[in-house]
Amino acid sequence: MLTLHIGNKNYSSWSMRAWVLLKQAGIPFQERMVRFDSFEGDSQFKNEVRKVNPAGRVPVLVDDGLAIWDSLAIAEYVAERFPDLPLWPRDAKVRAQARSVVAEMHSGFGALRTHCPMNIEASLAQVGALLWRDQAAVRGDVQRICEMWTGLLERHGGPMLFGDFSIADAFYAPVCMRLRNYALPVPGVVTDYIRRVCALPGVKAWMEEALAEQDFVAMDEPYRTAR
Repeated sequence: MLTLHIGNKNYSSWSMRAWVLLKQAGIPFQERMVRFDSFEGDSQFKNEVRKVNPAGRVPVLVDDGLAIWDSLAIAEYVAERFPDLPLWPRDAKVRAQARSVVAEMHSGFGALRTHCPMNIEASLAQVGALLWRDQAAVRGDVQRICEMWTGLLERHGGPMLFGDFSIADAFYAPVCMRLRNYALPVPGVVTDYIRRVCALPGVKAWMEEALAEQDFVAMDEPYRTAR
């Protein structure tokens, strides 16, 4: 059976992408959570993860002794491992577009990711309001995301970005968490998409388990002193 190594569900956005993809697609897997304590080279987290990934990062998917790290590599491996599942759109041109928007998430939106770290448990509207006022790059990232999602939903008819659930929706699920929890201003079509993503069984299960962790990792919450 596949084994997926992840970080704290409340904070680990990259882990969420791989986990939600497997869960929502109905692919059986075992989960192994490695708690965040520090990202320093000698931290318990790093030492534990290096046992399966020399880079010391999560997520890591292990299949019969083969370790695949990086969420995009995991997504591509799973799509090839389970070709009967429509994890990418079937049409070649649509599939290329889906890969493009996933790659944009994988390498872009640095301001949103830096200033709005994922925290599913927290209500951060006040933090979000200050960031919206002061961080033009955050506003730029949100504008691009809204334009992208609106265009895709209109073109493919929803309810997900490419019609049915795909790798693209798994990759943007943590963005939905950020937009929601920081209460960043988005148009109604985007708000509706966020609600649909949050209602997906795989996303809902991740969120519920994140709330159940009852863990506070200070390095992931520079905006408050306790949970």
